[in-house]
Amino acid sequence: MTASPPLAGRVVVVTGASRRIAIGAAIARRAVADGAAVLLHAWSPADAEQPWGADEGGPEALAAELHATGGRVQLVSADLADPGAPARLVAQAREAFGHVDAVVANHARSSAQSLEELTAAELDLSYAVNTRATLLLAQAFAAQHDGRPGGRVLWFTSGQYHGAMPGELPYIASKAALHELTGSLAAHLAPRGITVNCVDPGPNDTGYADEASRAAVTALSPGGRWSTPADAARLVAFLLSDEAAWVTGQTIASDGGWSVR
Repeated sequence: MTASPPLAGRVVVVTGASRRIAIGAAIARRAVADGAAVLLHAWSPADAEQPWGADEGGPEALAAELHATGGRVQLVSADLADPGAPARLVAQAREAFGHVDAVVANHARSSAQSLEELTAAELDLSYAVNTRATLLLAQAFAAQHDGRPGGRVLWFTSGQYHGAMPGELPYIASKAALHELTGSLAAHLAPRGITVNCVDPGPNDTGYADEASRAAVTALSPGGRWSTPADAARLVAFLLSDEAAWVTGQTIASDGGWSVR
């Protein structure tokens, strides 16, 4: 008798899957491979503003790729700076698949501002996308969760709790907030059968680094390489699975020892 995939029958919302090379896409691929239906969120205009640029047609190509493997996938484009967008994502997932078992808040706004460059506008936008939208997504998810096994909230932080990042203050302020919120939300949702965990993917090669940065990080990494999106996706897959039902309130790094070097 063939065992069912570990996420068979589960429905997962994955945000921030605009680029096929990056972490959100890797998480979606793994979730589908593990049997889940996936509400795939993308917002390419945010990438278009960044030095690495948008992956033109990437979200649609990713959805087509997953459909071709037999995956149940719904693609939604939404600007998470809109305070109503998180609840709409959960509602769209319920409409498409009937319920939602887990949310993986992988989306992020990145900005390079030091103290001297800092603006109120960028602080507000970074908090809106990285912190507010993530909390509102968790709120909308928890409100509809019916107590079935597999309730999961996962979100992502960065490496600010391991080392200084003075050139990215809006980004690390908003990501540090998620890190510190993890335990409080975990305690609140544990009685409802929902775990809450935070992932630090370490220096992760998603196509943004130049050759000098790649070489420098590789030289310093105890594992001798950068983290990859697949590394993060493996950790997420474990935390979504029944094997992690007793893991909650944790911030876990998947970084090949980068944080303890």
